[in-house]
Amino acid sequence: MALVSLTSFQSTPPLKFKKQMIATESAESAGVIDVNGDGVPDIVSGSFWYEGPDFKKKYLIGDIKREGEYFDDFSTIPMDVNGDGRIDFITGGWFNGNLVWKENPGNNGPWKEHQIFHTGNIETTRAWDVDGDGFEEVVPNTPGLPLAYYTLIRDAENKPTGEFKRTQVAEKHGHGLGFGDINGDGRGDFIVPEGWLEAPEDRENGEWKLHPAFQLAHASVPVIVVDINGDGLNDLIIGQGHDYGLNWYEQVRNGDSIEFVKHPIDPFQSQYHTMEWVDIDNDGEMELVTGKRYRAHNGNDPGADDHLGIYYFKWNGESFTKNIVSYGPFGEGKGAGIYFTVTDLNASGWKDIVVAGKDGLCVFFNQGNSQ
Repeated sequence: MALVSLTSFQSTPPLKFKKQMIATESAESAGVIDVNGDGVPDIVSGSFWYEGPDFKKKYLIGDIKREGEYFDDFSTIPMDVNGDGRIDFITGGWFNGNLVWKENPGNNGPWKEHQIFHTGNIETTRAWDVDGDGFEEVVPNTPGLPLAYYTLIRDAENKPTGEFKRTQVAEKHGHGLGFGDINGDGRGDFIVPEGWLEAPEDRENGEWKLHPAFQLAHASVPVIVVDINGDGLNDLIIGQGHDYGLNWYEQVRNGDSIEFVKHPIDPFQSQYHTMEWVDIDNDGEMELVTGKRYRAHNGNDPGADDHLGIYYFKWNGESFTKNIVSYGPFGEGKGAGIYFTVTDLNASGWKDIVVAGKDGLCVFFNQGNSQ
């Protein structure tokens, strides 16, 4: 299947975006939380939160240890952990190896940090409903270490208690992580670089069976699991976090065997480390939003000195069409960081992109696609 990078095949005109620089902080994760409960979204990134709607005032969350070019803070997962009605967030670090939650104080004071588990090196963390109870579990990617998920314990009225239960899935996994139903049994499976881990009926106590259907190196977090071509089988979208390449893997059935056929989306950009699957152009169809992480390995990855970019890719029925949100050299183009957020910040009806990175924190306000 040929790579398509033109916009002429699209039925909807490309979107326009307006960039607003928020801060020069070099944290690599950004989330959106109504921190102060005023009904207006705020931005949370690294050591600070930025008050909406203009994000000009910032308040200290707490100091984060710096390790070389990195701040040891690689996700911003919103969650009311202790049931007080205020949204906290979950993160973790590579260097300290701790999965933690930071408690929203409800004012401008420091956020207390609570350890969930000492996991070892955390590449980044995501949240999925692993056990199918309607609540998300926290799943850190810990390359070379066990794969486990952490369930927020709730009381009889489903109120969060601030405590977590750990469930181990595999003794070891590599760089890259996704979640979704591969075999169509209604249960979500884990995608790791070594293959896919089939969910047992009893997720907590059963064995997660590894199917070595592929081998991936430095895969993205997340790996997107979605039926791209509409054949009823879930496919995979995988970036190379520390090399060139963005591809989709078509699921095909050969009898009872599940196999995957690799198709290119964009082989020309490196460090596709994170991505989101979201309807960003309001046409009722989902798009892939992703970009090049800036200096993922401090300039030592292939393509590290190439121009930076953030894009959305639209499925045209045969392949993906690449649309530019931002592109150019450092200071002009923007990198994607390790965890970004796509949401409507200003109630315009269009989803915006909130993205951090070693090249700063900014918002790309979605201006729509009217001509």
